[in-house]
Parts: sequence; structure tokens; C-alpha cells
Amino acid sequence: MNETRRFLRHATATLAYRGAKAMRGVPPEFAHFEAGPTTRTPLQILAHIGDLLEVSAARLRGPAQWKEVPPDTWERQVARFHSALAAIDEALASDAPIDVSLERWYQGPFADALTHVGQLTMLRRLSGAPMKGEAYFYAQIEAGRTGPDQIPADAKYEFD
Repeated sequence: MNETRRFLRHATATLAYRGAKAMRGVPPEFAHFEAGPTTRTPLQILAHIGDLLEVSAARLRGPAQWKEVPPDTWERQVARFHSALAAIDEALASDAPIDVSLERWYQGPFADALTHVGQLTMLRRLSGAPMKGEAYFYAQIEAGRTGPDQIPADAKYEFD
């Protein structure tokens, strides 16, 4: 595996870690929180992240077409988020050729997904359901770990 793929697998695990943290333990009403008349709800943002990650995974396997999936439930969209990240990690970990520029792949929908995870964390605070801060430098992020169980129970670097 080349260094670029190795780094992108770590970036994928980082997105899984930060996303899992932003999505975990939210109150039921958070999915439909409206910060303003022109902002997306957290559920709409999460569905959009799923669209971004699914097209990202598809581009690693060949030509891809954008497909927008309407938001349904928070739980389904969280599962979709992690499933798409697992597909990305699997493609990056394989020896199969990738015909898209990995630099362009990263700068496009993948990086956009990172931005939107940040929006979810901001909306949590605005909605009155903030998550704990963390010194992410010390986070236990491992390539290949893309599921929802990202943060160990004894996380030592979280703070209020």
C-alpha cells in the first residue's frame, strides 16, 4: 500500500471518529433542530454527508454519479455514514487500481464531509446539546476503524 492510500485510510478513520462523536448521544429532537430559516437541520446535513461519502466510495471503484437520498431517520443516516466510510476504507486498503486522482478525490466530496461534521458539532452547541471537547491529537484513531464505537470509555483527553 502506498503512502497516499495509507494517509487517506487514516483520514477516513479520523472522519469516522469525529463523526461518531458528533452523532452519539444526541437528544431525539436534535435531528430536526432549526438554527435559522435558511439552514439545514442536522438530519438533512447528515443525509447530505451520506450522499457525499457514497459518491466518494463509488469514485474509488470507477465512474460515479451523484445520488441524493432523502433524509429518513437519524439512526439510518448514522448507519449509512459508517457504511460508506467502511466502503471507502475497503477500496483504499485493496490493491485494486483507483482511476481517480486521490488528491482531487480528497479535496472534493470527502473534505466536504469533514466540513459538515463540524456543522453538526456547532449545531449541537446551538441546540443546547453540546458534546465534550477533546484534544484530538491524542485520540486513538486507527486506519480501518470506521464504525460507530470510536471513543474508548476511558478517553483521557475530553473536556467540558
